[in-house]
Amino acid sequence: MKAVLLAAGLGTRLKPWTDRLPKVMIPVGGKPPLERHLENLAAAGIDEVFINLHHLPDMIRSRFGDGKLWGLRIRYSYEPKLLGTAGAVKNLEPDLAGGPFLVVYGDNTVEPDYTDFVRFADGKDALGIIAVVEKDNIEGSGIVEFGEDARIARFLEKPECGAASSRWINAGIYHFGPRLFEYLRPGFSDFGHDVFPLLLKGGESFLAYILKGPVVAVDTPDLLRAATRDEGGCS
Repeated sequence: MKAVLLAAGLGTRLKPWTDRLPKVMIPVGGKPPLERHLENLAAAGIDEVFINLHHLPDMIRSRFGDGKLWGLRIRYSYEPKLLGTAGAVKNLEPDLAGGPFLVVYGDNTVEPDYTDFVRFADGKDALGIIAVVEKDNIEGSGIVEFGEDARIARFLEKPECGAASSRWINAGIYHFGPRLFEYLRPGFSDFGHDVFPLLLKGGESFLAYILKGPVVAVDTPDLLRAATRDEGGCS
Protein backbone atom coordinates (compact mmCIF):
# COMPACT_ATOMS: atom_id res chain seq x y z
CA MET A 1 0.00 0.00 0.00
CA LYS A 2 1.11 3.57 -0.69
CA ALA A 3 1.10 6.65 1.51
CA VAL A 4 1.64 10.38 1.00
CA LEU A 5 3.44 12.31 3.73
CA LEU A 6 2.73 16.04 3.48
CA ALA A 7 5.92 17.91 4.37
CA ALA A 8 6.06 21.03 2.20
CA GLY A 9 4.73 23.66 4.61
CA LEU A 10 6.69 26.83 5.37
CA GLY A 11 5.99 26.80 9.12
CA THR A 12 6.01 30.59 9.23
CA ARG A 13 4.53 30.70 12.75
CA LEU A 14 7.50 28.72 14.03
CA LYS A 15 10.20 31.16 12.99
CA PRO A 16 13.12 31.31 13.77
CA TRP A 17 13.18 27.49 14.11
CA THR A 18 11.94 27.06 10.54
CA ASP A 19 14.63 29.37 9.18
CA ARG A 20 17.00 26.44 9.74
CA LEU A 21 14.75 23.37 9.61
CA PRO A 22 11.58 22.29 7.80
CA LYS A 23 8.70 22.20 10.27
CA VAL A 24 8.43 18.42 9.97
CA MET A 25 12.08 18.06 11.01
CA ILE A 26 11.92 20.00 14.30
CA PRO A 27 12.49 17.39 17.04
CA VAL A 28 9.57 16.74 19.36
CA GLY A 29 10.38 14.32 22.17
CA GLY A 30 13.82 13.77 20.66
CA LYS A 31 12.72 12.86 17.14
CA PRO A 32 11.28 14.72 14.12
CA PRO A 33 7.58 13.99 13.50
CA LEU A 34 8.34 12.99 9.91
CA GLU A 35 10.68 10.23 11.08
CA ARG A 36 8.06 8.90 13.52
CA HIS A 37 5.54 8.67 10.70
CA LEU A 38 7.98 6.76 8.50
CA GLU A 39 8.70 4.28 11.30
CA ASN A 40 5.02 3.72 12.01
CA LEU A 41 4.09 3.36 8.34
CA ALA A 42 6.86 0.82 7.80
CA ALA A 43 5.76 -1.14 10.88
CA ALA A 44 2.27 -1.40 9.35
CA GLY A 45 3.58 -2.85 6.12
CA ILE A 46 3.33 0.29 3.99
CA ASP A 47 6.02 -0.16 1.38
CA GLU A 48 5.99 3.01 -0.73
CA VAL A 49 5.86 6.59 0.54
CA PHE A 50 5.68 9.84 -1.39
CA ILE A 51 6.90 12.99 0.42
CA ASN A 52 6.05 16.39 -1.02
CA LEU A 53 8.71 19.07 -0.58
CA HIS A 54 9.05 22.83 -0.86
CA HIS A 55 10.80 24.54 2.07
CA LEU A 56 14.44 23.41 2.61
CA PRO A 57 13.83 20.23 0.59
CA ASP A 58 17.42 18.97 0.63
CA MET A 59 17.37 18.59 4.41
CA ILE A 60 14.60 16.01 4.09
CA ARG A 61 16.13 14.25 1.10
CA SER A 62 19.54 13.98 2.77
CA ARG A 63 18.06 12.62 6.02
CA PHE A 64 15.82 9.92 4.55
CA GLY A 65 17.27 9.23 1.12
CA ASP A 66 15.56 6.40 -0.72
CA GLY A 67 14.02 5.05 2.50
CA LYS A 68 15.87 1.73 2.62
CA LEU A 69 17.02 2.31 6.21
CA TRP A 70 13.34 2.42 7.21
CA GLY A 71 12.33 -0.53 5.05
CA LEU A 72 10.53 1.78 2.63
CA ARG A 73 10.75 3.06 -0.88
CA ILE A 74 10.61 6.86 -0.62
CA ARG A 75 9.89 9.07 -3.61
CA TYR A 76 9.88 12.85 -3.49
CA SER A 77 7.57 15.36 -5.14
CA TYR A 78 9.10 18.84 -5.19
CA GLU A 79 6.66 21.74 -5.48
CA PRO A 80 8.22 24.98 -6.78
CA LYS A 81 4.95 26.61 -5.74
CA LEU A 82 2.95 25.23 -2.82
CA LEU A 83 -0.06 23.20 -3.93
CA GLY A 84 -1.89 22.79 -0.61
CA THR A 85 -2.82 19.49 1.03
CA ALA A 86 -5.18 18.29 -1.70
CA GLY A 87 -3.23 19.83 -4.57
CA ALA A 88 -0.16 17.88 -3.48
CA VAL A 89 -2.13 14.62 -3.75
CA LYS A 90 -3.63 15.60 -7.13
CA ASN A 91 -0.08 16.18 -8.35
CA LEU A 92 0.66 12.51 -7.59
CA GLU A 93 -2.43 11.10 -9.33
CA PRO A 94 -0.48 8.98 -11.87
CA ASP A 95 1.26 7.20 -8.97
CA LEU A 96 -1.77 6.80 -6.69
CA ALA A 97 -4.79 6.18 -8.88
CA GLY A 98 -4.35 2.39 -8.98
CA GLY A 99 -5.78 1.65 -5.53
CA PRO A 100 -6.43 2.94 -2.00
CA PHE A 101 -3.78 5.03 -0.28
CA LEU A 102 -3.08 6.96 2.90
CA VAL A 103 -2.44 10.67 3.35
CA VAL A 104 -0.63 11.82 6.50
CA TYR A 105 0.12 15.35 7.69
CA GLY A 106 3.82 15.10 8.44
CA ASP A 107 3.98 17.87 11.04
CA ASN A 108 1.67 16.28 13.63
CA THR A 109 3.18 14.22 16.43
CA VAL A 110 0.99 11.15 16.72
CA GLU A 111 1.52 7.42 17.27
CA PRO A 112 -1.30 5.78 15.27
CA ASP A 113 -1.85 2.11 14.72
CA TYR A 114 -1.84 2.24 10.94
CA THR A 115 -2.50 -1.49 10.75
CA ASP A 116 -5.79 -1.09 12.61
CA PHE A 117 -6.68 2.00 10.57
CA VAL A 118 -6.18 0.14 7.28
CA ARG A 119 -8.09 -2.87 8.62
CA PHE A 120 -11.01 -0.59 9.54
CA ALA A 121 -10.93 0.96 6.06
CA ASP A 122 -10.77 -2.42 4.31
CA GLY A 123 -14.04 -3.38 5.97
CA LYS A 124 -15.87 -0.33 4.65
CA ASP A 125 -16.97 0.71 1.18
CA ALA A 126 -15.97 4.32 1.73
CA LEU A 127 -14.37 6.86 -0.56
CA GLY A 128 -12.74 8.64 2.37
CA ILE A 129 -11.99 8.02 6.04
CA ILE A 130 -10.62 10.59 8.50
CA ALA A 131 -8.84 9.62 11.70
CA VAL A 132 -10.28 11.72 14.52
CA VAL A 133 -9.38 12.32 18.15
CA GLU A 134 -11.42 13.97 20.92
CA LYS A 135 -9.88 17.07 22.50
CA ASP A 136 -10.95 19.79 24.91
CA ASN A 137 -8.82 22.32 23.05
CA ILE A 138 -10.15 22.54 19.50
CA GLU A 139 -8.57 25.86 18.56
CA GLY A 140 -7.13 25.87 15.06
CA SER A 141 -8.43 22.38 14.24
CA GLY A 142 -10.78 20.89 11.70
CA ILE A 143 -13.95 19.73 13.51
CA VAL A 144 -15.67 16.49 12.56
CA GLU A 145 -19.28 15.65 13.40
CA PHE A 146 -20.37 12.04 12.91
CA GLY A 147 -22.99 9.56 14.07
CA GLU A 148 -22.91 6.12 15.66
CA ASP A 149 -22.43 4.56 12.22
CA ALA A 150 -19.20 6.63 11.85
CA ARG A 151 -20.68 8.48 8.87
CA ILE A 152 -19.50 12.09 8.82
CA ALA A 153 -22.37 14.58 8.77
CA ARG A 154 -20.41 17.82 8.92
CA PHE A 155 -16.85 19.12 8.69
CA LEU A 156 -15.80 22.58 9.85
CA GLU A 157 -12.29 23.78 9.09
CA LYS A 158 -10.91 25.85 11.98
CA PRO A 159 -14.22 27.34 13.22
CA GLU A 160 -14.34 30.22 15.67
CA CYS A 161 -14.67 29.41 19.36
CA GLY A 162 -18.27 28.48 20.12
CA ALA A 163 -19.15 27.68 16.49
CA ALA A 164 -18.54 23.93 16.75
CA SER A 165 -20.82 21.36 18.39
CA SER A 166 -18.18 18.60 18.40
CA ARG A 167 -14.93 17.94 20.24
CA TRP A 168 -13.73 15.49 17.60
CA ILE A 169 -10.90 16.95 15.56
CA ASN A 170 -9.23 15.98 12.32
CA ALA A 171 -6.01 14.10 13.21
CA GLY A 172 -4.48 14.63 9.76
CA ILE A 173 -4.54 10.95 8.72
CA TYR A 174 -6.75 9.87 5.81
CA HIS A 175 -7.58 6.75 3.82
CA PHE A 176 -8.88 7.37 0.30
CA GLY A 177 -10.10 5.30 -2.59
CA PRO A 178 -8.93 6.23 -6.09
CA ARG A 179 -12.27 7.87 -6.92
CA LEU A 180 -11.08 10.75 -4.76
CA PHE A 181 -9.40 12.15 -7.87
CA GLU A 182 -12.83 12.92 -9.33
CA TYR A 183 -13.06 15.62 -6.65
CA LEU A 184 -9.54 17.04 -6.96
CA ARG A 185 -8.54 19.82 -9.30
CA PRO A 186 -5.06 20.82 -10.50
CA GLY A 187 -3.33 23.67 -8.73
CA PHE A 188 -3.72 24.78 -5.12
CA SER A 189 -6.47 23.20 -3.05
CA ASP A 190 -7.01 22.19 0.56
CA PHE A 191 -8.78 19.12 1.91
CA GLY A 192 -10.57 20.91 4.75
CA HIS A 193 -11.65 24.02 2.86
CA ASP A 194 -12.21 22.64 -0.62
CA VAL A 195 -12.50 18.85 -0.86
CA PHE A 196 -14.31 17.59 2.23
CA PRO A 197 -17.33 19.88 1.62
CA LEU A 198 -17.55 18.46 -1.91
CA LEU A 199 -17.52 14.86 -0.63
CA LEU A 200 -20.34 15.64 1.78
CA LYS A 201 -22.33 17.53 -0.83
CA GLY A 202 -21.87 14.65 -3.27
CA GLY A 203 -23.31 12.18 -0.74
CA GLU A 204 -20.16 10.07 -0.72
CA SER A 205 -19.50 7.49 1.96
CA PHE A 206 -17.23 9.55 4.21
CA LEU A 207 -16.39 8.06 7.60
CA ALA A 208 -14.61 8.82 10.87
CA TYR A 209 -12.13 6.47 12.54
CA ILE A 210 -11.51 7.08 16.24
CA LEU A 211 -7.80 7.28 16.90
CA LYS A 212 -6.37 5.91 20.12
CA GLY A 213 -3.85 8.24 21.71
CA PRO A 214 -3.20 11.98 21.49
CA VAL A 215 -2.33 14.17 18.53
CA VAL A 216 0.16 16.96 19.23
CA ALA A 217 0.33 19.83 16.76
CA VAL A 218 3.32 22.15 17.05
CA ASP A 219 2.12 25.06 14.93
CA THR A 220 3.36 27.88 17.18
CA PRO A 221 6.30 28.48 19.54
CA ASP A 222 4.02 28.05 22.57
CA LEU A 223 2.74 24.70 21.27
CA LEU A 224 6.26 23.58 20.52
CA ARG A 225 7.40 24.40 24.05
CA ALA A 226 4.38 22.59 25.49
CA ALA A 227 4.45 19.73 22.98
CA THR A 228 3.28 17.12 25.45
CA ARG A 229 0.54 19.22 27.04
CA ASP A 230 -2.99 20.00 25.87
CA GLU A 231 -3.61 23.53 27.04
CA GLY A 232 -4.98 26.92 26.04
CA GLY A 233 -7.41 27.86 23.27
CA CYS A 234 -11.12 27.14 23.13
CA SER A 235 -12.58 25.16 25.97
